[in-house]
Amino acid sequence: MAKAAKKAAKKAPAKAAKKAPAKKAAPKKAAPKKAAPKKAAKKKSARKPNAAFMKPLTPSAGLGEVIGTKPLPRTEVIKKIWDYIKKNGLQDSKNRRMINADAKLKVIFGKAQVSMFELAKIVSNHLK
Repeated sequence: MAKAAKKAAKKAPAKAAKKAPAKKAAPKKAAPKKAAPKKAAKKKSARKPNAAFMKPLTPSAGLGEVIGTKPLPRTEVIKKIWDYIKKNGLQDSKNRRMINADAKLKVIFGKAQVSMFELAKIVSNHLK
């Protein structure tokens, strides 16, 4: 009997709650949503470069004329070649993807014009 009384007590407010909306009340304004609390961001360690790219390599004699003879990592070699290309205006004016070789670069490239996408492949042949 006690359980039946509790169920009846629970149902009674529910019925009363259903009757309340029957009245026409002013439309409710949407409550401003609260921003979810942000979790503390994990500190990411600085990205470590691949050791193979950072290993100093000795340039060949032909490449040494352009970038210098001291050993440099691959990434620095490519940067120095691009500095040389831009300083001497060797990028093709119509098709910017192509690099026009001057006398020094022709020794490295082996042809008069090279695509910028071939550059790393060709330069790797001149590094030890």
